[in-house]
Amino acid sequence: MRDIIKYPNTVLTTPTKKVTEIDDELIDLLDEMHAIMLEKDGIGLAANQVGVSSRVAIVHIDDESGIFEMINPEIIKKSGKTIDVEGCLSFPEVYGTVERFDDITVRFVDREGYEVEVEASDYLSRVMQHEIEHLDGGLFIDKIIERLSPDELIDYMEEHGYD
Repeated sequence: MRDIIKYPNTVLTTPTKKVTEIDDELIDLLDEMHAIMLEKDGIGLAANQVGVSSRVAIVHIDDESGIFEMINPEIIKKSGKTIDVEGCLSFPEVYGTVERFDDITVRFVDREGYEVEVEASDYLSRVMQHEIEHLDGGLFIDKIIERLSPDELIDYMEEHGYD
């Protein structure tokens, strides 16, 4: 199984290539990415975070929302802005507040080849934006407003009512 690529590896800052064909190799990549994300206790993962330069990301914040396997995702609508805390599997022990859109509509292709549009709000919106930003070669650390230590993260989460 692949491992999470850590910063400063340049694969993280290089825009990924558009997927032109859904084949067995891509399906295997999606399955492997999901397994890696769960093993690392993540909620989202972009293909370049496992060393693959393909415009593919997955998001799974909870069972209620389900798993989003996004091939060639693009944000087609966005509104509102909120500042909240983020972390990243490629930046262990790094946390900070980042401004993101509250509501987005994302268009992507799923593993079956169907075009899908998802309206996402709040936390789901934030995670999707974070992963799509990875695919564009962007990093959340470049957007951090206030960096938080792991201890400050715990305080932040308690103050803002996170479980």
